[in-house]
Amino acid sequence: MSTYPQQPQQTEQYGAQAGEPPLWAPYYGAPIGAAVKRFFKKYTAFSGRASRSEYWWVALALGVIGIVLQILTGILGAAGATVSADGTTTVPGPGAVVGLILIFAFYLAVLIPSIALLVRRLHDGNFSGWLALLGLIPFVGGLAILVFALLPSNPAGQRFDQPTA
Repeated sequence: MSTYPQQPQQTEQYGAQAGEPPLWAPYYGAPIGAAVKRFFKKYTAFSGRASRSEYWWVALALGVIGIVLQILTGILGAAGATVSADGTTTVPGPGAVVGLILIFAFYLAVLIPSIALLVRRLHDGNFSGWLALLGLIPFVGGLAILVFALLPSNPAGQRFDQPTA
């Protein structure tokens, strides 16, 4: 008989409390608002765990914001854009610089918290956070990170929890 790994039960860890779990614990089944809020509250927390829903809702939100910023940069760059005489190259207008600065500032602002979230997600699968360095390997590293992020929670990952009062 095959048994599937079960999701850790929160009720045993924190008692019967209403609402979301404490920040030190993963929030299984987190809605998008709570996931993004916890992402910014745990800005540089590399310890603990993050559930799949916490990780993927934040990934979706950051991806949508990134796409919106890129579209905005294209729109701002279209005003005043010039095309070469042969029609092969386009030079964006001066508004593109504003968009590029916004994109750079956004990605710089979420770089460290995104790495911290990935490390916590790896911890939830009972993997070392150092596996996040696999992302530095071209092509294969990103695929490995994707697979690790998709894996279900492992109850043995509780060893990474650091409960606070």
